Amino acid sequence: QVQLVESGGGLVQAGGSLRLSCAASGRISSINVMGWYRQAPGKQRELVASMSSDGTTNYADSVKGRSTISRDNAKNTVYLQMNGLKPEDTAVYYCRLTATYGISWGKGTLVTVSL
Repeated sequence: QVQLVESGGGLVQAGGSLRLSCAASGRISSINVMGWYRQAPGKQRELVASMSSDGTTNYADSVKGRSTISRDNAKNTVYLQMNGLKPEDTAVYYCRLTATYGISWGKGTLVTVSL
C-alpha cells in the first residue's frame, strides 16, 4: 500500500507563486509516474503535470510555461512549482502515483488564488 501526503497549498495573490510537495511512502515501484491533478468546484479533476521515473514530463496546456514539475527519486517526492498564478488555478491539488500495481491518490491540498 502507498501513502501520499501533499503539502504547500495555501492562499496567494494573483501573480504569486507556490511550491507543492508530495511525499510517497510504502510499497513503491522504482518504475512509476508521479503527477499532480486538480479539481475546482463544480469541475472534473484534471491533469496538471506528471513526471515518470525516467524523467519524461507532461503538462496541461493551461499551466505550460508557468509550472515546473520535478521529483527526487531518492526521497520518493514530487514537486510542483507554480508561478504566475491566476484565480482560475484555484482548486484542490491532488498527488497521484501510477505504478504497475495500481494508482494511489493523496488527500489533496487547497490552493486559492485571490485577485
